[in-house]
Amino acid sequence: MAEDTAHFAGEGGGQASGHVSPAVAYEAAKLGIWTFLATEVLLFGGLFTAYIVFRLKFPEMFHKDFVHLNRLLGAANTVVLIASSLTVALAIASIRKGKQQLLKLFLSLTILLAGVFLVIKYFEWTEKFAHGLFPGTDIFFSLYFMMTGLHGLHVLGGMLVLGGMLVLAGRGKFSESYHTPVEISGLYWHFVDLVWIYLFPMLYLIG
Repeated sequence: MAEDTAHFAGEGGGQASGHVSPAVAYEAAKLGIWTFLATEVLLFGGLFTAYIVFRLKFPEMFHKDFVHLNRLLGAANTVVLIASSLTVALAIASIRKGKQQLLKLFLSLTILLAGVFLVIKYFEWTEKFAHGLFPGTDIFFSLYFMMTGLHGLHVLGGMLVLGGMLVLAGRGKFSESYHTPVEISGLYWHFVDLVWIYLFPMLYLIG
């Protein structure tokens, strides 16, 4: 009986060790991030739906408040985030080729652009506060501050995630054969950018 047990352990020990192939780990990670992003789509989708419903119900109020938004700052932030999508894509492309220094450079640029986005948003919000426009002013500004604030938190979260990737890259944790965390972080950042691509025209361009 003991011999049979030892024989079984010898044959199955490789699988029992818990090691997972890189391909399986990558697919599992992709499934995890897509599942997470699906819940995020539901969250923002609910806010988008609420905005559309109330805009149809109170068109005069929404048009009156719409003119107070700074379309120049909104457009600037759109350009910033589109540029950050490019830099994170270049970061992923770089590590796929094993180029460590370029990975760190493009991750740093992405984080910098994210910081620029938040600084611009800070000036935009303080401008609203200076004119007496707050989340409780009316339905439009309640939704405006809620959606842009929630998106801003996602930008901040993305900065922390990408910052973690930059630290790991500095320690040489990624290579041409292993870069799954960078790709997963990139997917999250592309989602954050995509949300703003919908927010910008809905809030700033459709009066």
